[in-house]
Amino acid sequence: MYSDVIDLRDFYQSRLGQVARRLIRQRVRSLWPDISGMRLLGLGYANPYLRPFLGEAERVLSFMPARQGVLHWPREAPNIVSLVNEAELPLQNFSIDRVLMVHALEGAPEAELMLGEVWRVLAGGGRVLVIVPNRRGIWARLDITPFGAGSPFTLNQLTRLLRQTAFTPLGHAHALYAPPTASRMVLGAAPTWEKLGQRWFPGFSGIVMVEATKQLYERPKIQLAQAKRFAYRPAATPI
Repeated sequence: MYSDVIDLRDFYQSRLGQVARRLIRQRVRSLWPDISGMRLLGLGYANPYLRPFLGEAERVLSFMPARQGVLHWPREAPNIVSLVNEAELPLQNFSIDRVLMVHALEGAPEAELMLGEVWRVLAGGGRVLVIVPNRRGIWARLDITPFGAGSPFTLNQLTRLLRQTAFTPLGHAHALYAPPTASRMVLGAAPTWEKLGQRWFPGFSGIVMVEATKQLYERPKIQLAQAKRFAYRPAATPI
């Protein structure tokens, strides 16, 4: 089950959400330091992590699953967000260079179908970066943040799923070692928590991310003809 788009927006406007966004952005940038001239797609609720790429990528698109809802973004510019059926992305084959999946895979009713569509739209040599709640971390065990919704993954589970859908994992990273709390003291020490966690407890982060590239010599076993038809249920955009 996807988190509601309003709940996601409100989380990232909170102090805890702002800290989470900053820490995860740092890890995303460490994997993608420069995507100049590339076409980037955010799938799920990736908006908080797309902003640094707006002036860098050739084109940035944001797709939100129909069951999650949709909001206009960015506020200060023409909308680049679309409500989509995640099993039938409205893009041509081999049309995207990078795909960033956040608040997406853990809520998908058919994760393999979603990844099959990502495989289809990725260009040769294209890469996907999947961010999911870590099953071993405390963030996945508490429902006070969006990372406590849906089905969490371990690093091995996510890597296995990507291989099953014709992707080759290239690298991984972890983030969010501080407990999910609104305490100013804890959040102020979040960078210290990250350093300690990365060194001593890497497997117990709040999220895990895996970067992968598509295998050109093999197509995903899941065929698009098997995709279920989802009813579109747009969410009203608050004024």
